[in-house]
Amino acid sequence: MKRTPPALKLIQHGLLVAMSAAAIFPLYWMIISSFKNESEIFTSSLLPLHPTWSNYKYAFTEMPIIRMLLNSLGMSTLMTAFQLATSLLAAYALVRWRFRGQTFIFMLLSLTWLIPFQSIMIPNYVLVNQMGLNEQLLGIVIPFAVSAFGILSLYQSFQSFPRVLIEAASIDGQSDFGILTKLILPNIRSTIASLGIIMFINSWNEYLWPMLITKKMENAPLQIGLKLFVNSDTNMWGSLMAATTVSCLPILLLYLTLQRQIVDSFVRFGIK
Repeated sequence: MKRTPPALKLIQHGLLVAMSAAAIFPLYWMIISSFKNESEIFTSSLLPLHPTWSNYKYAFTEMPIIRMLLNSLGMSTLMTAFQLATSLLAAYALVRWRFRGQTFIFMLLSLTWLIPFQSIMIPNYVLVNQMGLNEQLLGIVIPFAVSAFGILSLYQSFQSFPRVLIEAASIDGQSDFGILTKLILPNIRSTIASLGIIMFINSWNEYLWPMLITKKMENAPLQIGLKLFVNSDTNMWGSLMAATTVSCLPILLLYLTLQRQIVDSFVRFGIK
């Protein structure tokens, strides 16, 4: 095998270091800006000259960060749970049974993935309002209970599962739900975990729909509260950076805990 010249290796590693620094620098700038006072916030200093906790104190005083953080966590967890459950059942039904109109249903699911949520946002808002779910967590979660992306992703995984094993389990008297939970799921756990991570991150970053459903700060996720520090008169950039840093902590902890699975999830499914 041909060995890579040392000079080429040096160039490759230098490019990787440069791209990594470019990706990390905005996060670093956000963190150091959260410790800068108003007179330093627009300086180009890479370190706060006079570090202060006042931005964090102001952020925690002006908005219920802990409550909104719990709202974001509950919203993301419920969305992910509902999407995984509906995706598993729908994908299994499409693979397990052969019925008339199956291809048409699959095409419809594929097309719904291409429809932007903004085009159906008004009908969803009217329906949620009629159900009396405004200012409630379920009002945010229910329109996102089904994910076409999740169904199509799991459909491909179920298609690759040996059908002979499914038929054998059925002949042995195993129910369809038992086949799904006892035979298929244990063998595609990594796929489900990868899909769940992507769904959780997408749910955590949801902004537009929760903003329409929630008007009270204590019922909104943390992403809505960040808008509090940006207005037409005065922009509280230091406090905004402090609140944004707090909002990034759960995702950072998730990444540190499930680093390998998160990398695998983006390699497996790509960035949507």
